[in-house]
Amino acid sequence: MVRGLSVRKAMVGWVLAVMAITARADEGMWLLNQPPTEQWKQKYGFIPADGWLEHVQKSCVKFGRGGSASIVSPDGLVMTNHHVGFGQLRKLSTPDRNLLEAGFYAPTHAEELKCHDLALQVLWSIEDVTSRVTEAASKGMDAAAAHAARRKVISRIETECEKSTGLKGEVVTFYHGARYHLYRYKRYTDIRLVMAPEGGIAHFGGDTDNFEYPRFCLDVSFFRIYENDKPLAAEHYLRWSTSGTSDGDLTFIVGHPARTERLFTVDHLKFLHEVKFPTILRRLWRREVQLLGFAARSAEQARMANSELPRVQNSRKAYTGIIAGMHDPRLMRTKEAAERHLREAVEANPQYKADWSDAWDRVAAAQKTHREIYERASALEGRRSVIRSDLFDIARDLVRLTDELPKPNGNRLQEYQDAALDSLYLSLYSPAPIYDALEIDRLESGLAYLIETFGADDPLVRRAVGGQGPRRRAETIVRGTKLKSIEVRRALAESGAAAVRESSDPMIRFAAAIDTESRAMRKRLEDEVESVEREAYARIAAAQFAINGANTYPDATFSLRIAFGPIVGYREGDVAIPPFTKLSGVYERMALRGAAPPFDLPLRWIEKKDGLDLNTPFNFVSTADIIGGNSGSPVINRMGEVVGIVFDGNLQGLIWDIAYTDQQARAVSVDARAIIEALRKVYDATPLADELVGRQ
Repeated sequence: MVRGLSVRKAMVGWVLAVMAITARADEGMWLLNQPPTEQWKQKYGFIPADGWLEHVQKSCVKFGRGGSASIVSPDGLVMTNHHVGFGQLRKLSTPDRNLLEAGFYAPTHAEELKCHDLALQVLWSIEDVTSRVTEAASKGMDAAAAHAARRKVISRIETECEKSTGLKGEVVTFYHGARYHLYRYKRYTDIRLVMAPEGGIAHFGGDTDNFEYPRFCLDVSFFRIYENDKPLAAEHYLRWSTSGTSDGDLTFIVGHPARTERLFTVDHLKFLHEVKFPTILRRLWRREVQLLGFAARSAEQARMANSELPRVQNSRKAYTGIIAGMHDPRLMRTKEAAERHLREAVEANPQYKADWSDAWDRVAAAQKTHREIYERASALEGRRSVIRSDLFDIARDLVRLTDELPKPNGNRLQEYQDAALDSLYLSLYSPAPIYDALEIDRLESGLAYLIETFGADDPLVRRAVGGQGPRRRAETIVRGTKLKSIEVRRALAESGAAAVRESSDPMIRFAAAIDTESRAMRKRLEDEVESVEREAYARIAAAQFAINGANTYPDATFSLRIAFGPIVGYREGDVAIPPFTKLSGVYERMALRGAAPPFDLPLRWIEKKDGLDLNTPFNFVSTADIIGGNSGSPVINRMGEVVGIVFDGNLQGLIWDIAYTDQQARAVSVDARAIIEALRKVYDATPLADELVGRQ
């Protein structure tokens, strides 16, 4: 493989592959209660045995707020990626014991480390509640009122679920509003770290090799679920394959892809391409440069920055690739042709025309509004907001929690409704360490961004900076707050809104100062954009079902999905990229790069080299359809046995957010055989290896 390949160059040719996709392509992030069984049968001769899908479903895990995992032993052992468990490893580290750098292994249950604030969830049952949700919105309601009505009934369904079953309920929206399913989860909060390798082998090659292939990473970690202070006696778990897999073998990936935009209209995609994605990318570039400067000041600050920097770099590279793919006009022409075909079919049928013809125009109108408010709304609310720090998040939660709790459940902001409170309190009262230096840097960064973007005289900016420069303001707030104390947080939360309003804590006062406008922007986004989209996309989906049939998968929503495809290599120009790498390759790559970071192996990998079988398969690629959020998903064979774990996609797969192609795009996984080889011969973790392969 040619290294140093630009993201743009790597995208060349993918659009033609998209245009050539047929029904036989291995496309789809399928619901487990609506699997593509006919496609499996026709293309691969695979007919799942009775109970196969249920067993797989109940063996898979939603890991925290943004990852996938699986139960891989009868004693509640959970496998995920090192980078998915990264946050917990950081929180369990200290200046004297950096688990991210040195790794960790607990030979006995007694030595396993309890995580501060981690919740794992296993999907136990699914119920279609579409009728109940959609009927909440009566005819004649505008989009905002209909959205509010649906939200109230959704909160009622989720609350009823927990009261009647003891399971956590989540109503998941599919097809952007056409279907609603109630997902019932078993939830576990006593989670303990069992094993994680050093970051140097888990992320070998660092940002340079991220999204590249061939790869040589042991991106895996192990945790354990406890129940009543004992390892979980797992009713369902995935057995480990001892025979491995080969080129051409069919595999399945079961996990929680976060979000795709494949069903979006052309106007919606233009908004992403022209406004949202470039804005996000600019913020990521800016923050990455700041973090690199922060990390360069000392080894301890480098350790602090490592909690944020890899995520920023990963996102920056991903959005660079997505935007590069969308720059090719052939993508939009392909999307435009498909949309035109559907709209013409709607226009040709009088009933369809009356019911659905203006839905695309409604989405277009919502995007016009979104263009007007996106910069400001996204700076204040959501995952990409620029005011972010652990202490600020705590303060905002206290301000909003105490304000929201007195309201009827269905009228609250979603994250403060009854069904979400357990997760909220777990985070709010977490004893995870908070570092002043990083908090100041993050807050200074956000305040400077507000000034640079909206101007120093903007009323919001003036309230935020409080007559000080960004650095001084950040230092004053962070050093003056008492919110690092769990007892202080708990006292404020239990005292109610009046106590929070009267609090003199500077972080509370800061969060309150910007909360009114932040809420106002969120309301505009929900009422004028999201509610309009929800209503319009439900009608577009109805048109698609009527004209093209209902046998299709919905866009990803961080809900459990199953994807499939064979292990197969690909070509880059005249170079054939084989599907598997070997353990020997990591030593060759290190030598080629002069063992300079991030190509320097941990010492134990050098010391134990002679004892390894260097022909052991290390990483492999398949055509299975994945996206962000799938990280940590188990790769299983026809028998439901673990043959690997997903940790990445290649450059050509970055466009899978928007459209699927299997010409060069691939999912990248760690081979199960490499995991066992490393556990036994590098980490002296034979008991853990035996637990995985079933030698109890």
